[in-house]
Amino acid sequence: MSETLIVRAEDIRAARLCFQGARPWFRRHGLDWQAFLAEGLPAEVLAATGDALALRVIAEAEKRAAQTQTEA
Repeated sequence: MSETLIVRAEDIRAARLCFQGARPWFRRHGLDWQAFLAEGLPAEVLAATGDALALRVIAEAEKRAAQTQTEA
């Protein structure tokens, strides 16, 4: 059984996207920006938007998760 991939604010930065644009994007998609900053969101939630930018951020989260596993 695999763990749920949690996308975090650092993944937005790693994807070279800005927070100024991310806030309204979250609002448009009915997602809670403050909850995201505090806890992150499951990658499936962002993927469900179908947005290419969300997929870019998920790819960064996957890289981070893979790096963490190799360091453990």
